[in-house]
Amino acid sequence: MIELIKKNKAVVKFLLLFGGSYVILALGYQYYLTHFSSQEYYPDYITHLVTKQSKYVVESLGYDVRIAPHPNDLSMKFIVNNNYVARIVEGCNAISVMVLFVAFIIAFHNSFKKTFLFAFTGATLIYALNIIRVGLLCIGIHEYPEYASFLHDIVFPGFIYGVVFLLWMIWVRMSTERKKVNT
Repeated sequence: MIELIKKNKAVVKFLLLFGGSYVILALGYQYYLTHFSSQEYYPDYITHLVTKQSKYVVESLGYDVRIAPHPNDLSMKFIVNNNYVARIVEGCNAISVMVLFVAFIIAFHNSFKKTFLFAFTGATLIYALNIIRVGLLCIGIHEYPEYASFLHDIVFPGFIYGVVFLLWMIWVRMSTERKKVNT
């Protein structure tokens, strides 16, 4: 068993770094969710902010939008042209996606500065694209309610995870090119 671990040292290191950083980041996010929710920023600050920013995206496209705390669960109601189209829950804020993204970047690390900058830039891009994604999804559900499940379950998750995968591939290419130059 020890020989197998030594033989696959790089893989074991990657898995330990990925798993460890994922657990630490996920626990940090769970701590945030349990200790930093408030009535002012319902259900939590980040989800509330994503909802407000998505509202501005949809309004900029000519729609009338209202948002309000949902009375029955931890979410925000998203209303387009007086049509209640979606509830924005904690999972819509893309923090879990960013945790997964950053854990991979850490596991396939480069120098501290490059790793930090790429993780920060990538997470910022994911956040911004997620706001657009939520806004467009709400418009899609408003305009094409018969396709709500398809849009919510297939199209828009495919978009956000596709972006994450593309960023991962860019990071791997950047990291391996640097290692080739240094050897």
